[in-house]
Parts: sequence; structure tokens; C-alpha cells
Amino acid sequence: MPEQDTPQPPQKQDRQPGLEGEMRPQPRDRMEGWRASGKLAGKTALVTGGDSGIGRAVAIGFAKEGADVAILYKDEHEDAEETKRHIEAAGRKCFAMAGDIGDAAFCREAVAKAVRALGGRLDILVNNAAEQHVCKDFAAIPEDQVERTFRTNILSMFWVTKAALPHMPEGGAIINSTSITAYRGSPELIDYASTKGAILAFTRSLSQALWEQRRIRVNAVAPGPIWTPLIPASFDEERTARHGEGSTMGRAGQPDEVAPSYIFLASEADSSYIFGQTLHPNGGTVVNG
Repeated sequence: MPEQDTPQPPQKQDRQPGLEGEMRPQPRDRMEGWRASGKLAGKTALVTGGDSGIGRAVAIGFAKEGADVAILYKDEHEDAEETKRHIEAAGRKCFAMAGDIGDAAFCREAVAKAVRALGGRLDILVNNAAEQHVCKDFAAIPEDQVERTFRTNILSMFWVTKAALPHMPEGGAIINSTSITAYRGSPELIDYASTKGAILAFTRSLSQALWEQRRIRVNAVAPGPIWTPLIPASFDEERTARHGEGSTMGRAGQPDEVAPSYIFLASEADSSYIFGQTLHPNGGTVVNG
């Protein structure tokens, strides 16, 4: 059985966000089989949540395509160092900074430092960082959890994007990470799914505004069940072991199966006629959106 078709064993992490170094098996997010062709040569990119999982695969994929990359992350320092190591091994510059993207002041500071480190310009922005918390009884959902989830998942996109725009030239690209839950819902992740629905509206609205004003393309990616640190950090052992079995392909996807969607949308040569759209690497689930 191929590695990607092998179910993950039961496991649980007692912290948000999760740590990739503690996962078994390790997610495939180092883009080891990617054949680069210079799609992003000379470009600069900022990826939030770039320390692990989908964010790591995207950051490394961008670097292999020729971009210098900045990553923002919360406090997963070892995971971030691993991402940085792979970006630099691809011959590209990497800037990494830890902090809380739910804090608007941090977002402004982090973007300013990232832009300076990358040479004063930002061509590509990936708003990817997110958190989720299981709550099986909606009547018991904590108010501070709802506010926290919205701050991390959608308000951060406002703060980071506002800070990045003055440094983005015409022809730039913004890519937002939404989720399959925005389309089909989730009874135990109602606040998370709500933020992902908001990201769809944010993407569609911002795409219209920025194309008219700046000729910047804005799109989104809506992954399905992907094997990332967010999974063992969110669910119990039994649920984690079953992650992905409900997809049409019957398995969880890997981050390096998602990252090519971001590379495609970041490349002006490949996706110049696409904005305001969402790609769906989700294992075959049709979501009509």
C-alpha cells in the first residue's frame, strides 16, 4: 500500500497549534518530488502559518520555484527552523518571525520586517494560518474561543493584507486558505467553519476591489481533510485515526498534494485569467462552489 494510502495511527496533542515533530507518520510537506521550472523566479512571498503542514509545503514549493520567502508562525520554533532549512537548501532567502497574528499590531510589525528582509517588495501573500477547537454542544461553545478563532482565522487576513498592500506591485497575488467546511459545514467546528465561510466572501470581495484598483489577483484554496499538525491538536485519538476516511478517495491528503494549487495561483504565467476563484484539493468531494 502506498505511503499516502496508509491510515495514520491514533494520536493526540494537547496544545494548539500542533507540533509536526510529534506526528507519526510525518506529513509529506517538503515537496521532495516537485519538479520546479522557475515559475516564481525573482519573486518574494509571505506565508502565514508557514512553519508546518500546508504552509510549509507552500513555502518550500515557492522557494523551489525561485521565490524568497518569509514565514510567520505562532511559537513552533523547531518546525519553523525545519521549514527555513529547506527554503535555504533550495538556494533562496528565508525570514521567519514568531507571534500572534490575531494581534493587529504584530501583523503590522511582522509584515514590515518581512518586507525589509525580502528587499522592500512583496509579490505574493498567502493568508494561511488558522486554528480550530472541537465543541460538540453548540450551547456550550465558549465565547472567548469564538472570538479567538475569528481573530486568528479571518481578522488576521484583514490585518496582514492591509499591511502588505503598500508593498505589493501590480501583478501581485494574494491567496487565502479557506476549507471544505465552508461549503459543507461541520457540527463540531461551527466557529471554525464560520470563519472559513467568511474567508470565501473576503476573497471574492477583495478580488474585485484589488483588481480594479491595483491589478492584484486574489484567489483561495479550500483543502479537504489534510494530514497536518492541526488534526492531532484538535481531535481525540480515535477521530484522528479516522481522519480523511470520509473523502471520496478514502484517505487524508498530504500537504504536498495541496501546495501545487497555491503555486499555480501565485504564478502569473499560469493563472493570469483567474481571480476571485477557489480551488478544491479535497480528495474528490464535489462542493459546487
